Amino acid sequence: MAAAGAAATDLEVVRGKRAALFFAAVAIVLGLPLWWKTTETYRASLPYSQISGLNALQLRLMVPVTVVFTRESVPLDDQEKLPFTVVHEREIPLKYKMKIKCRFQKAYRRALDYEEEALSSGSAQEAMLDEPQEQAEGSLTVYVISEHSSLLPQDMMSYIGPKRTAVVRGIMHREAFNIIGRRIIQVAQAMSLTEDVLAAALADHLPEDKWSAEKRRPLKSSLGYEITFSLLNPDPKSHDVHWDIEGAVRRYVQPFLNALSAAGNFSVDSQILYYAMLGVNPRFDSASSSYYLDMHNLPHVINPVESRLGSSAASLYPVLNFLLYVPELAHSPLYIQDKDGAPVATNAFHSPRWGGIMVYNVDSKAYNASALPVRVEVDMVRVMEVFLAQLRLLFGIAQPQVPPKCLLSGPKSEGLTTWELDRLLWARSVENLATATTTLTSLAQLLGKISNIVIKDNVASEVYRAVAAIQKSAEELASGHLASAFVASQEAVTSSECAFFDPSLLHLLYFPDDQKFAIYIPLFLPMAVPILLSLVKIFLETRKSWKKPEKTD
Repeated sequence: MAAAGAAATDLEVVRGKRAALFFAAVAIVLGLPLWWKTTETYRASLPYSQISGLNALQLRLMVPVTVVFTRESVPLDDQEKLPFTVVHEREIPLKYKMKIKCRFQKAYRRALDYEEEALSSGSAQEAMLDEPQEQAEGSLTVYVISEHSSLLPQDMMSYIGPKRTAVVRGIMHREAFNIIGRRIIQVAQAMSLTEDVLAAALADHLPEDKWSAEKRRPLKSSLGYEITFSLLNPDPKSHDVHWDIEGAVRRYVQPFLNALSAAGNFSVDSQILYYAMLGVNPRFDSASSSYYLDMHNLPHVINPVESRLGSSAASLYPVLNFLLYVPELAHSPLYIQDKDGAPVATNAFHSPRWGGIMVYNVDSKAYNASALPVRVEVDMVRVMEVFLAQLRLLFGIAQPQVPPKCLLSGPKSEGLTTWELDRLLWARSVENLATATTTLTSLAQLLGKISNIVIKDNVASEVYRAVAAIQKSAEELASGHLASAFVASQEAVTSSECAFFDPSLLHLLYFPDDQKFAIYIPLFLPMAVPILLSLVKIFLETRKSWKKPEKTD
């Protein structure tokens, strides 16, 4: 019986060892890989090398310039050399990681018969040829006329028209091509790319000590913009204000926005706000019996008024606010002073990336003619002149720095020249590429630091799409295809921001590693301790049996 009991005990021990080994094998072979796979963070592959290479991207902005020489514009020997092509390239000196080079590709040729006939008119304004139908965005045509031509005033050497065309006076000199070439470059730079234009586009990416606050006035590039015209009547008991805003928008604003439609989509609305005060007490001047708003008080005007507008609360796009303020009777007339204390001619001011405010004073004679409230008919022509000028400044469409002795033609009825639109598209394309590159670089750094963030396939596809769009836009800019380059840059910004702001990338949705251990240890430790102790016991017993000396008879 004792022998049988000992044999049964040995059998139980063997079974226990095998069970422990079996559970340990299952936990290690199946449990750990299964746990590792089910708790693994899915991270789709991203083009990290391509993203890091974007910082060293060199932008070449190519401007195709067709130079047309009329008869007697250059010596006869030089005319025999036509046609040929000259390339002028220079680097824009900006303290930015992305190198930018401007390339003017000048294609010289002789004037055709109809061009010679058109350029024989009385003045450049009358003779300016319509740009060819096939002329693409960003390209220019410069006509070189005779040195003694009456097309330009004798004291003028060049003329910039409202289209993508310009006129330059020629010269009878053996170095004619070199002299004329320098004049053409000056005109072409004024119509396309200058250091100031690119600096304003990259203002958010450049050191603050490099460029003044004036460079940060233009609106940031966006797919769309919302424009709101508001009439503020703080004293309706004294003023019955009427404005034909629909007609004014149709006649003055809509043509400008139609010309600017290539830069984005626009929506326009209007509203009238009663009892809306500026929130700043103007200063009374007894000498002129008028009230004045000092320049240092103007920033304090916007916040109280903005709370009443309510236009930007639910907007997906940047909102531009244009306010027409009719001062109350107790503070009339009201004038805005500049930093020198002189009244502003337009009686208006604008705030960068926000909009503008114009103070509209009621004629003092109206108060004597009738009882209160006085009917006020707003002169929309005067108001829209101010608002359109502010709108141009907010979009960064400023007067170019023209070369000496250059006659500049103003925009036509739409308020925007064709080459001004091209210059805006150049700036917006460079700004979009800089923004998309910065966004992708920040995203790559974020995902590299936090390893347990899930990278879904849709996020990876947006990143790949953004990188491809940046490369395509850079190629199109280098080829002189401005329209397609701008579209690709918009796609790059949209895709990069979709990836960066994807809800799945919120780091608050994920636990740090120490919190994971705090969760898993209470679950796995009770199961793992018996298995580990059994394995340790088996190991010790096996080791002891190996050291036991064998008995010999």
